[in-house]
Amino acid sequence: MKFLLFTFVGVVHLFSLNSGKAIYKNDISRRTFQEIKEEIARYKDVAKAIINLAVYGKAQNRSYERLALLVDTVGPRPSGSKSLEKAIQIMYRNLQEDGLENVHLEPVKIPHWERGEESAVMLEPRVHKMAILGLGSSIGTPPEGITAEVLVVTSFEELQRRAPEARGKIVVYNQPYVNYSKTVQYRVQGAVEAAKVGALASLIRSVASFSIYSPHTGIQEYQDGVPKIPTACITVEDAEMISRMASRGNRIVIQLKMGAKNYPDADSFNTVAEIIGSKYPEQVVLVSGHLDSWDVGQGAMDDGGGAFISWEALSLIKDLGLRPKRTLRLVLWTAEEQGGIGGFQYYQLHK
Repeated sequence: MKFLLFTFVGVVHLFSLNSGKAIYKNDISRRTFQEIKEEIARYKDVAKAIINLAVYGKAQNRSYERLALLVDTVGPRPSGSKSLEKAIQIMYRNLQEDGLENVHLEPVKIPHWERGEESAVMLEPRVHKMAILGLGSSIGTPPEGITAEVLVVTSFEELQRRAPEARGKIVVYNQPYVNYSKTVQYRVQGAVEAAKVGALASLIRSVASFSIYSPHTGIQEYQDGVPKIPTACITVEDAEMISRMASRGNRIVIQLKMGAKNYPDADSFNTVAEIIGSKYPEQVVLVSGHLDSWDVGQGAMDDGGGAFISWEALSLIKDLGLRPKRTLRLVLWTAEEQGGIGGFQYYQLHK
């Protein structure tokens, strides 16, 4: 859930302000921090009513039950798949039946990539079948696969230092996990950097702080002018083992087979619903999550949870008969996993 967009009107003007100091917005409104605190405090009863409905009332567990029904019924929802479009149509009907306003679909063109069959087998110094997951948008291998010696590196800097050794090999990144934002660059850029030095394929260590022999998938990006090579993720355990073997001077050979294919962009939709504001309808508070998921899980938390919590926010307000001053807009993004495609096209349409 990486591309959620929230617009909080006026909140930015509160940052770095001390109590009692005047707040200026375009030299029009002059309100003290204390006055704003007092206004917020007047919503105490409304906030309590929302909490009671969600936690103790008829809406208790509702968002969980709604989410469970969708993921159990539809399952994985990868970009370009029939299951994603089925989920979008289900949500479109659900939002209409929930009595929300301005329920509609906004067309988006999205990538269509399919994994196919895939395998990785270490042939030397011993035979070992490894768990792998191809990375999103990766090309496939020839039907016979790619069989090559391995070069193990821990960073892009080490890859550059050892560039002459990489030609004709499979680069294995055993990058240490620092944090997600820093370490994920090896997933996103690993294939391009390996291809630049003549590698035939690349494998990355799962971008995770903990593993139970669990490979992770995610988007990777090719670069114009750089050869496209197959790329996949292996487990932390296998990456560490291969690294130990390399440190002993073992010759390591892997056979990689990937049936991945990229298809022409598919038609899809962002799904939108609103509660129209009573006083400032042109001002929008946006709550959102994405409906698509990768193909190897049902996307219950990435990002079914975010999508259904956002829906629930509107449902609770509607059920209590409340009408916010500003328009509350729900957007369920499509193709977030492919790089925020739905969010980007929404921005282009509404900017």
